[in-house]
Amino acid sequence: MVDAGKDRKGREQALALAKEAAKLVVARGKKVVSFDMKKDPPDDDTLAAHVLGPTGNLRAPTVRKGKTLYVGFSDDVYRELTK
Repeated sequence: MVDAGKDRKGREQALALAKEAAKLVVARGKKVVSFDMKKDPPDDDTLAAHVLGPTGNLRAPTVRKGKTLYVGFSDDVYRELTK
């Protein structure tokens, strides 16, 4: 576990983290977008638009579970994550 307030991840680090995952799930409010990072990965600008916040750092919360990276918060996604 890493405290995002103390260990900030900029664009390059955030993109590298996302590219390590097999699946990326991004939540913004009620909208949830999933990317298959192995079969059909998005380009860097699209990826950055989803995983970076207004400060240009990786959005919080970010959780890696297995080969899936979850970015942002959604009640439904986190309920499924804790099963």
